[in-house]
Amino acid sequence: MAVEELHSIITRCQILEEQDFKEEDFGLFQLAGQRCIDEGHIDELLEIIQNEENKVIIKNMGWNLVGPVVRYLLWNDKEHDKRKYYFLMLDLLVKLCNPKELLLGLLELIEEPSGKQISQIILLLLRPLQTVIQKLRNNKAYSVGLALSTLWSQLSLLPVPYSKEQIQADDYGLCQCCKALIEFTKPFVEDVIDNKESSVENEKLKDEILKFCFRSLKCPLLTAQFLEQSDDTGDDPLRCFASEIIGFLSAIGHPFLKIIFNHGRKKTTWDYLEFEEEEDKQLSDSMASLAYLVFVQGISIDQLPMVLSPSYLLQFNMGHIEVLLQRTEESVFSKGLYLLENGLLRIEDNSLLHQYLEIKSFLTVPQGLVKVMTLCPTETLRKKGLAVLQLYINKLDPQGKYTLFRCLLNTSNHSGVEAFIIQNIKNQIDMSLKRTYNKWFTGPQLISLLDLVLFLPEGAETDLLQNSDRIMASLNLLRYLVIKDNENDNQTGLWTELEKIENNFLKPLHTGLNMSKAHYEAEIKNSQEVQKSKDLCSITVGREEIPNMPPEMQLKVLHSALFTFDLIESVLARVEELIEIKTKSTSEENMG
Repeated sequence: MAVEELHSIITRCQILEEQDFKEEDFGLFQLAGQRCIDEGHIDELLEIIQNEENKVIIKNMGWNLVGPVVRYLLWNDKEHDKRKYYFLMLDLLVKLCNPKELLLGLLELIEEPSGKQISQIILLLLRPLQTVIQKLRNNKAYSVGLALSTLWSQLSLLPVPYSKEQIQADDYGLCQCCKALIEFTKPFVEDVIDNKESSVENEKLKDEILKFCFRSLKCPLLTAQFLEQSDDTGDDPLRCFASEIIGFLSAIGHPFLKIIFNHGRKKTTWDYLEFEEEEDKQLSDSMASLAYLVFVQGISIDQLPMVLSPSYLLQFNMGHIEVLLQRTEESVFSKGLYLLENGLLRIEDNSLLHQYLEIKSFLTVPQGLVKVMTLCPTETLRKKGLAVLQLYINKLDPQGKYTLFRCLLNTSNHSGVEAFIIQNIKNQIDMSLKRTYNKWFTGPQLISLLDLVLFLPEGAETDLLQNSDRIMASLNLLRYLVIKDNENDNQTGLWTELEKIENNFLKPLHTGLNMSKAHYEAEIKNSQEVQKSKDLCSITVGREEIPNMPPEMQLKVLHSALFTFDLIESVLARVEELIEIKTKSTSEENMG
């Protein structure tokens, strides 16, 4: 019945001129063709399509059959014996139909699916889509751009595989699609290369490919994880995709050096590229991704001029590192850690000039490292952040270290980080006293820094438990200064500032310890009473109420807090004892 209906429509249309086809004819042709496919009349349908007398009808109406054919191929078993005939029909329709209508029809089909079907339909339609675009005579650049944009939008919906196992399994087909997308794009890149004349259309095509490359650098390559260098990197599909994308950039006249070194001057470099609307959202991420691929993954690194100094390369990459560290995804900000480490390892210790800290990113990047160290849930990345921050400190010259310490003491708001900085200050003082004199960690400059260390932020009311790491580090630094610097030498300036240190730090710490111990001893007494009644109750630890904790656990927490206070108190007592011994000894020497 369906075949007869289709023959009837075709017979009526054969006597009409092309311009006389009505909308009703298109609709009837589509319905009858759909029914032929549904009922399995594939041989009859192929015969109709291949009939030379139906050439004009198929050219104008045949594209309506592409959707049903594609859906059949997606939904039916791959072993079905009739699949080859549907593939043949698809090839014939691509060959015979109006390419403009086909282009729009294929793109609509690509936009339809979700989940795992996204990759299935892309892999099915990339070659037909490529053929259709190559048949177009006008507005080829626009068609390429439309196709690449549609394909990228769909691919961006697929989850990016994270581990080696996920990459190899490729459950959602992203890796296969990336490989196929490269093959799809190659002929259009070759068109740009072959067209030596700088025509407007060629420039537009170049820009569409450039946009696609930037989008790909952001997704999937920004979040993509790559196999270890020790593994067979040739088998890493995402790395191969990245390599091809960077190769495309070079092929169309935008090698990575030109792109990333001109970042910030893009409007004068890319005259045809309209990135104004999306540059803030996309371009910075794309550039950061490109920098990581080149400098850490080593893709096209051989194109990098050897004359560029390590400090210049670090300066150049700092903006990209800042972008990566601002992201919350571990797969992205971890790339910032590795890109920074890569740049720092090229630089000798103590050689990074303090003037670089006048560049905003040279201070915001270490603050980003602090966020990784304190907020990242993954221990290995927290430790990596700490190691990279220490490496950064090691590379700075003395004034640079001094400036960074002041910055982080003022901005970190984290006791553990402040303790880490204070330990670094102690190390710098030690080197200055033992090896080479350093004005930044002795005398007036050091005293100014110690003002940020040897004090309690809220005086006696400071939460000692929450600030215990910082307080212990400060006391240990003070103990070190008292031991190493004699009052008569006073190289550090400590002894002239001792009264201020006692008033701002030691005395308030005594008072705070007495108040804190009294509070926690009362809490222990209360908890012991509750334990007898076997009820749940809340306790206050570090100004935060912890509700419904079992009494045994309460006691454990409270005794741990008291132990911390006892530890602080013992170090404080030792510091005061050393101060008394030193001042008494100096007085006796002066009297003698």
